[in-house]
Amino acid sequence: MNHGNYGETKLDGAKFWVSGDLGGDWSKGQTDWAVLTFDPSVTPAQREGIKATLGHIYPVKWKSFNVANDSKITWTATKERAEAKLDDGKAAEVVLNKFKGMTDEPIVIKNLRYFGAPRNDGFIMMPNEVEAYRVGDKAFEFKGSNGFMITLDINSKDVAGATKSGT
Repeated sequence: MNHGNYGETKLDGAKFWVSGDLGGDWSKGQTDWAVLTFDPSVTPAQREGIKATLGHIYPVKWKSFNVANDSKITWTATKERAEAKLDDGKAAEVVLNKFKGMTDEPIVIKNLRYFGAPRNDGFIMMPNEVEAYRVGDKAFEFKGSNGFMITLDINSKDVAGATKSGT
């Protein structure tokens, strides 16, 4: 998480990974499965905040939603390339490379909502070199498919009845 808080708990820099399958038609609010993994550095209070916030970002009913054992998460992103690894890539990894556009600037799709997050900075389109989840009975690996980076913005004013905030 870039920055934010959940009540008095700072979420700045907390790393978590969500792997899953939204299914064939998530528009009905029904999705297949997800697994949430925390970096070992994430505190119990931060975990509570992240779980609560994810429930608002993804306001869907999962057939299966589990929390995995902690695992090291690394994340680096530049204008040209983004890499995320779970357990040094042994458990999961995503590598995105910049699309060649008309200029040197990234290709960004704006004014498109992402699930329950009311604001975002745009979908930075970057096809994947690899997108893989390598553990459990739902392992998958894709190469050369569409990918994107996005920074979401959500706060307590966006969530009716919320008593704590997450951004």
